[in-house]
Amino acid sequence: MQGRHDAYAAFRVPSYRHFLAGGILSIMGAEIQFMAVGWELWNRTFSPAALGMVGLVLFAPVLLFFLPAGHVADRVNRRMQLQVAQSLVMLSSLGLLLLTATDPQPLVARSPLELRTEQKGPPLADVLTGRVLLIYLCLVFSGIGRAFSAPARGSLMAQIVPREAIGNAVTWNSSSWQFANVAGPALGGLVMALTGRVWAAFLVAALCSLSSIVLLFWVRPARDYRATGAFSLEALLAGMRFVWKTKLLLATITLDLFAVLLGGATALLPIYARDILEVGEVGYGWLRAAPAVGALFMAISLAHRPPLRWAGPSLLASVAGFGVCTIVFGLSANYWLSLAMLALLGALDNISVVIRQTLVQVLTPDAMRGRVGAINLMFISSSNELGSFESGMTADWWGTVPSVVVGGIGAIVVVVGAMAWWPQLVTMRSLPTVETDESRNHV
Repeated sequence: MQGRHDAYAAFRVPSYRHFLAGGILSIMGAEIQFMAVGWELWNRTFSPAALGMVGLVLFAPVLLFFLPAGHVADRVNRRMQLQVAQSLVMLSSLGLLLLTATDPQPLVARSPLELRTEQKGPPLADVLTGRVLLIYLCLVFSGIGRAFSAPARGSLMAQIVPREAIGNAVTWNSSSWQFANVAGPALGGLVMALTGRVWAAFLVAALCSLSSIVLLFWVRPARDYRATGAFSLEALLAGMRFVWKTKLLLATITLDLFAVLLGGATALLPIYARDILEVGEVGYGWLRAAPAVGALFMAISLAHRPPLRWAGPSLLASVAGFGVCTIVFGLSANYWLSLAMLALLGALDNISVVIRQTLVQVLTPDAMRGRVGAINLMFISSSNELGSFESGMTADWWGTVPSVVVGGIGAIVVVVGAMAWWPQLVTMRSLPTVETDESRNHV
């Protein structure tokens, strides 16, 4: 007879609790930094393209370093790699603090009428001034830190908790990630509103990163798996070959890639907050937090339930719903409806996150976790950061509302394409069954 489902199995490991707390602070800092950068750039430039460039600047280091980062994570002390990477993120926040404290940009009164009639904003070349370029340079360091931290963090978690608790740890990781995505923007918006200074938000972001680094000293991996053999191109590309051969893994991360790439509207939230919904810094913070609020409730619900009985159809339905919510949000001029749609799309997106991350953890051999984690990061960054770039550029070309609506339609089209290309997604059942079948073939 199968035992009762233990909703808190991962928390019974002390190192996991420190690992999780450090992760929450790390994500909070990153979210505060991201929202403060968006607010600062919009008030400096009034350019959707300038907001979109943030995504490209954060993605470029991931594209450049994701293979070496994954290879390093499989060969060195993963905790130390994570601490060094987080230090780069902290330096990025400190650099942004200095830039905004020495050259504060006052808020400029502006009617939202031009944005509502889809004015495209000034040309990107006209707003890329020295100060804006320095902001992007600071973000490059944040991107490098993320490129090296993500594969190390994902690999380290599997060394902390027992195998039977990995699914539970992934679900609580998702919950903590969503909590940080709620707390980070809300705290950042509150700090900016109370102080009237963007640099104060960057100071809080730096302190979050520092606390995360300190907490990692209390993480003690229970086991250590490292790749063996000499460094080679073949070893570097092993993670890519594994993902390509593991069709369920390839299908789930590709579906997420293109759906969020087309349907994400996060980069445009400063425009909605200030010029369409007219809700200011605090309202902007809650718009940024709303997807995470929905995702947090969904993650807690999933953690207290047995694994999904029909994981594949649930994944497809959640991504299609994500697209529908994006369309409604794009058309909405009501703050509360916009908040509701962002919360709902966050809840639906979290179903996809839990399924994808659980598959990554249970299907990947221990000695290859860093490289496969780096591939997963590459897909996530492509969807999030390139999605931000895509949103900013299309908003600059077509206008803000059409950009968001077309993106939501694109996410639905991606679901239809995924069903046709990978029919096994339609029949994929519970994740424990997937683990057993796929592990026999690849581990």
